[in-house]
Amino acid sequence: MTSLELWGGCECTVNRVGDRYFDQTIRTGRETRPGDLQRFAALGMKAFRLPVLWERVSPDHADEYDFAWSDRQLDELRDVGMRPIVGLIHHGSGPRYTSLIDDSFAPGLAAHARAMAERYPWVDAWTPVNEPLTTARFSCLYGHWYPHAHDDPSYIRALLNQIDATRLAMAEIRRVNPGARLVQTEDLGFVHSTWTLKDQARFENERRWLTWDLLEGRVDADHPMYPWLAFHGFEDRVKAIADDPCPADVIGVNHYLTSERFIDERTHRYPGIEPGGNGRERYVDVEAVRVVREGPLGLAALLGQAWMRYARTLAVTEVHNGCTRDEQMRWFHEAWRACERLRGEGIEVEAVTAWSLLGAYDWTSLLTREAGEYECGVYDLRGDEPRPTGMVPLLRALANGEDTTLHRAALAAPGWWRRPQVRYRFEPVSATHPHGVSPDPLVETHDASPILIAGRGALARAFARHCRYRGLPYVVVDVEKPVDTTAFDRMLDAIAPSAIIDASEHGLAVDSAAGLRVLSVARHAPGRLHTPLEAGFCHDDEHGFVTRVLEALAEERPFTLCDEALVTPVYRPDLVDAALDLLIDGAEGRWRLAGPDRLTWAGFARRLAQVAGHDPALVRAAPPGAFALHAETNEHAWDGYIPLPPLDSAIPRLLGERAAARARARPGLRYAAE
Repeated sequence: MTSLELWGGCECTVNRVGDRYFDQTIRTGRETRPGDLQRFAALGMKAFRLPVLWERVSPDHADEYDFAWSDRQLDELRDVGMRPIVGLIHHGSGPRYTSLIDDSFAPGLAAHARAMAERYPWVDAWTPVNEPLTTARFSCLYGHWYPHAHDDPSYIRALLNQIDATRLAMAEIRRVNPGARLVQTEDLGFVHSTWTLKDQARFENERRWLTWDLLEGRVDADHPMYPWLAFHGFEDRVKAIADDPCPADVIGVNHYLTSERFIDERTHRYPGIEPGGNGRERYVDVEAVRVVREGPLGLAALLGQAWMRYARTLAVTEVHNGCTRDEQMRWFHEAWRACERLRGEGIEVEAVTAWSLLGAYDWTSLLTREAGEYECGVYDLRGDEPRPTGMVPLLRALANGEDTTLHRAALAAPGWWRRPQVRYRFEPVSATHPHGVSPDPLVETHDASPILIAGRGALARAFARHCRYRGLPYVVVDVEKPVDTTAFDRMLDAIAPSAIIDASEHGLAVDSAAGLRVLSVARHAPGRLHTPLEAGFCHDDEHGFVTRVLEALAEERPFTLCDEALVTPVYRPDLVDAALDLLIDGAEGRWRLAGPDRLTWAGFARRLAQVAGHDPALVRAAPPGAFALHAETNEHAWDGYIPLPPLDSAIPRLLGERAAARARARPGLRYAAE
């Protein structure tokens, strides 16, 4: 068996909502930016999932093709030595002249596939349709994407159309290249449940296999899903598929923390979650990791199930976690080690795919609106050029079989999904596992030197709190006044930190700390990573501006504030998380971390009043010149800028944190909504 390969891919969805198309290739800059593929190849990737999507190549007429972009990309892939895995539909419904539930969808995609194969006959790996079952659910069961249906017949028709499209497309491709491989991707999750909902869980856990089972020709009268398909009138179509199967050469498993679900009829236990149902029972559907005491099954267990079912080559075709940098690194590292372990047991896992290399936009709304919410990937797009994050050296080390000791600080603890003290959003419960499976106990930790946090104020406490929550080893040194060099050197020798966060008022003398990375907030010095704190606010700053304003508003006391100089309020948790990410990434220089809102102190207080439901008129403007103005300046050149969430996002989270803190302080309330 060859070595485990690193594959890559960029989020490339082209989905339709109403009459609008959302194209991630355009939004992430992949459409026009040169050099991306050389950047990815340098990580040691052997293959790349490249979208040559129907909606992009033939948007207006089926017989008109625009090959310009795909020509450049495929030529460049050959130049850099990465094999392409070409995708033709990625969560899409096709161009405007068809749809997932239209009879023209399958033959139309087959014609597109034939044109692609004739133009690129050397390409030997294809994914005609990415995640057919998931796309059918989102489009025709939940109605998020076009054609926005909400019924089982439309859902089944959309699924079968995509399966037929895959079969017909591969037939056309293999007429040109008989050795072409089908890499069939799907989100392989698992539904956990209470005992009451065990039948619904069993149904969904059988349904999750339908993409691969249909292509294998396994869905016949003896298949557990056949009665459901037959009830809705699809017997003939299912029989036609079974008579002419198109098995996947590679079972591509896409793996996310949200893939495993928990359903519970006790809806009162889940405040803020809108219940759904199956027509008989009403229940909530939440991430299993947030409530199931035993935890999710995990990737290793799911891959083991797929191997037992199909005995075909497996690949993890998407691994991504939209979280802090250390958690992104842990998620991928855990997936890689799980696959290495399975290979050691004789299971054929070919590759692990670093997905969302450039991040993604607006998946927080399931691509239903264009809000500009960016989720960082292996590279960070919030700058002039894609900036390498801490994921880059980790991927390079794994791909080349190198030691990951360099990343011990980020990998010191298991991911948050394995830490009971942080993963629960609701009161934990035990789940019924209808198939007798048990959660994967895989946990891997590392020894690591701590991060030294120097300071005694709110900022130092915030860094300590976030390091603790993120599982980063740290030690806090209470600094009241400047520390002399000799004393500081002795402290370094005793602690042996991996990095230093200078959150002290006076700043530390760290010139002698050769080889240590320093994140400075109080002052800028050459060789440091510097992230100035502007108008910072936080929910637990006892004597801070926000606390004083909200207390006055709650008591309906009018008060006066400066309404002249502009400031940029920054929610301290957002700043601290972004600064820690930069520290892990190895960033250098002076970075501005700020949101888009610039307003006066009085304007900020009025915004707080509006969101908190108080009277903004209680905030009065001081007479001109009443306050000494200390407006923010941009006198220093910035080496980088990380946009933080706007106040419309930060203030509700701040109010939620305040409410949760008060609830935790009351006896008997252990699990408050976050």
